[in-house]
Amino acid sequence: MSPRPPTPLVAGNWKMNTTVGEGLELARALRDALDGSGVEVELLPPFPHLVGVRGVLQGSSLLLGAQDCYAEDKGAFTGEVSPAMLVGICDDVLLGHSERRHILGESDELIARKLIAARRHHLRVILAVGETEAERLEDTTMAVVDRQLRSALESVEVGDGELVVAYEPVWAIGTGRTATPAQAEEVCVHIASRLDELLGEVANTVPILYGGSVTAANAAELFAEPHIHGALVGGASLKVDAFTAIVRAAEAARSGDAGSR
Repeated sequence: MSPRPPTPLVAGNWKMNTTVGEGLELARALRDALDGSGVEVELLPPFPHLVGVRGVLQGSSLLLGAQDCYAEDKGAFTGEVSPAMLVGICDDVLLGHSERRHILGESDELIARKLIAARRHHLRVILAVGETEAERLEDTTMAVVDRQLRSALESVEVGDGELVVAYEPVWAIGTGRTATPAQAEEVCVHIASRLDELLGEVANTVPILYGGSVTAANAAELFAEPHIHGALVGGASLKVDAFTAIVRAAEAARSGDAGSR
């Protein structure tokens, strides 16, 4: 019998959107709609919202994550937020998102340092990897993903339930263009193979998400692929009905997987 797939995760990355008041209102609506879901559901609001959203989610099944953290615990790093500051507030932290890699210029080396710092404080890491459109056209997608995974994971110990990997093709993020299920599955299969090499048996506990213009309309088709265990959702996570529909699609896919075993 093949190993049971990891518990699906649908994480909503709000990016730099919503005022604090708007964010709390959105969190309440999502809690009311999704508490008790059959999959993991997580909200990743901006830093100023974290404490308030934690209060809104208290007692519910929804998880809370930060969109980033710095690689040091404290110091003269104006504007940065350390993983030590997130402990007790957040369950997870997102690292390596393409907007931080390509807009803010974060290197593989810095992302690796951030991951080590986050794990030092026992935060689960959602590690985002993915290629640009130019890299896909040059047929270097797998090499890019390999480089990003190896840089981040070769120097850190990861245990059961301590890591999530999100495949986000840069050309699909916020563009309305989505990788086809076959394209996404091909890369997620490759990621699973590399995780086996890097992590050994622990790799079976790592959910692999797809991100990049995930919507209520395409979620079910993506989740039907066996190596896609959920989604890292951008714009649709700001809309209660759309995000709820994506979560329901993940629940339905999981029920189908359970029925097939």
